[in-house]
Amino acid sequence: MTRISDRTVLFADLRGSTGLYETLGNAEATSVVTHCVNALGGPVAGNGGHVVKTLGDGLMAVFDHPPAAVQAALQMHDVLEGMVSRGSERGASSGLRGLRLQVAAARGEVVEMAGDCFGDAVNVAARLLDHAGDNETLITAEVMVGLAPEMKLRFRNLDRLVLRGRVEPVQVHVMGGRRGALDVAPTQFGDVTEVREPDGLRLMWGGQHRVFGAAQMPVVLGRSPQVAFCVDDARVSRSHARLDWHSGSFQLTDLSYNGTYVRFNDGEIVSLRRGGCTLHGSGSIGLGGSPSDPASACVSFDVLRLADTQPQPLLPLR
Repeated sequence: MTRISDRTVLFADLRGSTGLYETLGNAEATSVVTHCVNALGGPVAGNGGHVVKTLGDGLMAVFDHPPAAVQAALQMHDVLEGMVSRGSERGASSGLRGLRLQVAAARGEVVEMAGDCFGDAVNVAARLLDHAGDNETLITAEVMVGLAPEMKLRFRNLDRLVLRGRVEPVQVHVMGGRRGALDVAPTQFGDVTEVREPDGLRLMWGGQHRVFGAAQMPVVLGRSPQVAFCVDDARVSRSHARLDWHSGSFQLTDLSYNGTYVRFNDGEIVSLRRGGCTLHGSGSIGLGGSPSDPASACVSFDVLRLADTQPQPLLPLR
């Protein structure tokens, strides 16, 4: 029987499961991943949804209404966090402690046939996972409009993202993740002083020299010609990393399997594995390899503050 209806489609995906197979072996790792995925199905049923299918280390579900899908996503994150926390207390392997969850949801007309679902909303939700960082939930504007005002406050706008295989960009909102930015900075005397917001971010790779402002965020870096900053290199994923504007700063999130590395101008190298960090000063972003590796594709960056480049008035002589 074929059914056509307006549904909210949700995809959830475990990240870090590959490490389990390396540390636990195939049999035990399969048992752990299966247990985790089955546990994620609990919030689906608890919020009136239906698990359409499991996908190895993830699942696909459908809901009649957007609030139910978002509530299920919130509970999924709580379920995984609880499992990881209990595992850590019992001395679980580092692979289990490294598990993270990405969730994406889209709303639209869905064709349900032979126990599966098809349609643009299904494709959009699946593709959104490529743009989700650790412990993030991404939703489309169609899902957002169906939420209560207090729930909408938990999301921030990522603007329009270009999804693989889709011509029209999609309006996306994000909730969660580990990114944060300080609005103030300590001085040598222990007080705090206001930090000026940057005016732009300059990216350079090969012959490309682009400057992006806050209004142009988010910017995706990757191998796909559809992304805003294309880095055509074999070690770079199609959608490798995402730049956001949040809390008055430019923030970088890794979306890849090979990792993203940031080397700041003081020499510090930060490794991002589905994590994120705030960009400051200048440095280089290694896509798929450390900037210290000559073979890596490295994008140079400069956080621009125009006030720093303006001539300062001369002080009167005393």
